Amino acid sequence: MNNEKLLQIASLFAFEGEIESVTPLGEGFINDTYVVTTVGNSPNYILQRKNHNIFPDVPKMMDNIAAVTAHIKGKVADPLRHTLTITPARDGKLYAQVDDNFWAACLFIAGSKSYERADTLELAYQGGKGIGLFQSQLSDFTTPLHETIKGFHNIRYRFEQWDASVAADAAGRVAELAEEISWIASRREKMLAFWALVEDGTIPTRVTHNDTKLSNILFDAESDQVLCAIDLDTVMSSTSLNDFGDAIRSYTNTGAEDDRDLDRVSMNIDIFRAYAEGYLSERKSSLTDSEKEWLAFSALYITYEQVLRFLMDYIDGDKYYKTISADHNLVRTHAQYRLLQSMESQYIQMQEIIRELTAE
Repeated sequence: MNNEKLLQIASLFAFEGEIESVTPLGEGFINDTYVVTTVGNSPNYILQRKNHNIFPDVPKMMDNIAAVTAHIKGKVADPLRHTLTITPARDGKLYAQVDDNFWAACLFIAGSKSYERADTLELAYQGGKGIGLFQSQLSDFTTPLHETIKGFHNIRYRFEQWDASVAADAAGRVAELAEEISWIASRREKMLAFWALVEDGTIPTRVTHNDTKLSNILFDAESDQVLCAIDLDTVMSSTSLNDFGDAIRSYTNTGAEDDRDLDRVSMNIDIFRAYAEGYLSERKSSLTDSEKEWLAFSALYITYEQVLRFLMDYIDGDKYYKTISADHNLVRTHAQYRLLQSMESQYIQMQEIIRELTAE
């Protein structure tokens, strides 16, 4: 998108000061993100084009973010640094619609930094602390949240999609995938049994972030202490365990998510312990016994779901995830399955760590 168009879009928002420039920030997998720099001492901002193919109801998504951040602001010492601050459009809405695109903006948190990978135990601990803090701040949040992505982390819904995809065989690939499909089938009942505990309330539903990779935690640039969780587009109601499991999938992988060398892929149990320590330092007292019991399993559950989703997209002809080769989703499937196998082989140790860390 050209600079003139970006400046026009930025002018739709109620920014303080005169806009000096709008420049890209990172290479977003879902949204397109820009930094809006203003003249003089006025604050800077983040401007995002929201992917309404992923988020079909951006207004409801922004309502969720507004409700959650307002709740957190009432609990923290520095509301402008310890959670996101939405900047509304000049018409008062939480977003601006330009043609078929939806845009939203928030205050840029100065003096902050983020990390892409938990390559030290301390970073893993702090990342766990960040998500634990986010959940704790919202433990008394009672406002209903919109379901902005249907069936997110709901394995019963994923199996409905899966069965339809295998039956349709849109890309003609099912015949070559007997082994991979058996991976899904052999664990299906175990995963449904876990989700049934969420459905019947044995595992409670709470506010969840739903995208807990380390880069979604901001740190203070000087002290290196956790400031807040960012990228709240996927905030919804689900089980807290999803956030823990997704983080373990992301943090502990010794290889890449799409690693072709499967010998590089495993779960680092030391990173698991460090993340769990950080997370439970904030959440231990407010988790139920059932949540503690199933905390370790949540890592297997989320990783299994990702195996299913990568394989399903390969069967569908690569419609959802961006790919860089014809077999990219299949490569991802194999790498995530190797990670799942590593978790399964260490599951007893994972459970022992959680029991140790949650002991009275």
